[in-house]
Amino acid sequence: MGRDPERRFVEIYESAYASILGYALRRCPDPDDAADVVAETFTVAWRRIDEVPQGEEARLWLFGVARRVLANHRRGERRHGQRTAVLRGQLAASPVLDEPSVEDYSRVGNVLRGLSDGDRELLTLVAWENLDTREIARVLGVSRNAAAVRLYRARRRFARDLAKAGIDHPGLIAVEGRPL
Repeated sequence: MGRDPERRFVEIYESAYASILGYALRRCPDPDDAADVVAETFTVAWRRIDEVPQGEEARLWLFGVARRVLANHRRGERRHGQRTAVLRGQLAASPVLDEPSVEDYSRVGNVLRGLSDGDRELLTLVAWENLDTREIARVLGVSRNAAAVRLYRARRRFARDLAKAGIDHPGLIAVEGRPL
């Protein structure tokens, strides 16, 4: 970089900011997007300060950068929109989203559904997501010991509720060789 790149950047920023902001605001439907374009434009200018031309050419160079940043932003929005449309289609067709009626639940499912959200989350992380205690601790953001204690207590409450429902549970609370 030159002798004082920070001072040069400040001069460029102060002289061109309003022009670049206006350019972005006139081309972005959302002011937040315009702010992102301006920020990225000046980030490029900072990283490439030695390549920024002198004088009025600096402002024109920034317009070119802003134009490319805006094009990248639009491509990103299009890709995001396409991915979102695909995901919406997949979700709409997913049987997981169809909420079964209460009659469709098995007796065990009804007991599981009757647990607190926290207990149900712990038990399903083991049974459905096949996570161990260490992995559950990471997901929950707690220590491994805290996860183990919470899981132990959730298993006890589940076993108690299964017994109350008249369900013989010794084989039920093991899924794929792992106890719930």
